[in-house]
Amino acid sequence: MLTLRVQQMTIDGHPYTCPECASEAFTFDGTGFIAALPVRGNCWQSHSWEEPLITLGALKEINAVRTGREKAEDIDTFEITIGGAHIVGILRPEVTVDDIRQVVKRVYWQRIVKPGLRRRKNAVKRAIARPVKRGARNAVAAAQAAALEAAWTAQAGGYEPDPDHTPEPINPCPACKGKGEHRIESRLHDTTRVRCAVCHGTGEID
Repeated sequence: MLTLRVQQMTIDGHPYTCPECASEAFTFDGTGFIAALPVRGNCWQSHSWEEPLITLGALKEINAVRTGREKAEDIDTFEITIGGAHIVGILRPEVTVDDIRQVVKRVYWQRIVKPGLRRRKNAVKRAIARPVKRGARNAVAAAQAAALEAAWTAQAGGYEPDPDHTPEPINPCPACKGKGEHRIESRLHDTTRVRCAVCHGTGEID
């Protein structure tokens, strides 16, 4: 049995379609071994008809002269003259190795490469925005502290801040609680102070 899946076809320039529903897409099915037997047409709506112009022998000739496809962009066409009628058509594409390769490329780009690039781009944007936001928060906190100090000075009548006073850290280190060090107490030795390894003794974290 030989089957050709026709996407479009014309006979002497006139479109050839299903005689019942006018569908352009159909199949020509040839059976048996006698070349003179006419083939049957079958459309996607289950309509079937006998085509006396195209025999099994003609169907084999069409299959022999078809261009075929090697790349994804190729179109499988045929052009032949049968009984004085000039027949031109496009066959439904068969899957090629290049089709599979193109699908794999699209899937690789859409699902692996493109999301990875998007994540990198977003990470860079967050890395740039984080110091800016932190600097803005610190600036607001400093401005608020200055305003409170000015208000207190005005109310206290010339209050002078203690020069030895260490302000509380804006972002205190959770490991040392903003002290910048850890105290190790022992009954055998004096109390030992060890610099915090998290904030490196500053008492603050970024």
